[in-house]
Amino acid sequence: MLVHFPIVLIILVAAVETASVALGRDVTGRSPLGNLATAMIVLAALAAIASFYFGDIALTIAENGGFESDVAEVHEGLGRFVAIVFSVWAIVRVAMWWRNIRLTRPVAFVMPMVSIVGAGLVVWTAYYGGKLVFDLGVNVAKAAGG
Repeated sequence: MLVHFPIVLIILVAAVETASVALGRDVTGRSPLGNLATAMIVLAALAAIASFYFGDIALTIAENGGFESDVAEVHEGLGRFVAIVFSVWAIVRVAMWWRNIRLTRPVAFVMPMVSIVGAGLVVWTAYYGGKLVFDLGVNVAKAAGG
């Protein structure tokens, strides 16, 4: 499902950046790892935007069917925030890539730290998404044809 792409991508980019910076590799600019990290962050941002968009549609369908929950509101707010934060981070990373800005140690650790915070944010959002599906069964019966 679409919602899993930003989860996987941001966790993967956090792991790649952390390991790479710890090994002294460059994850910024137009280096091979910089290219990979920037592309993954852009894809994560696009996936987060699409996930928020389609999640909003799914919530509207659920609410039209009588569903109401504070969990859904928290998840929606976090989803919007993730889409905005990842979009801003993608713009920053693309600008750094475009201008071939390379960060060296100890400043280079900022990159994986931002990605780790982003991974924490997306996991927090996913937690509430899991509660909606597994605890509350939102739109599950409709998707299963019931």
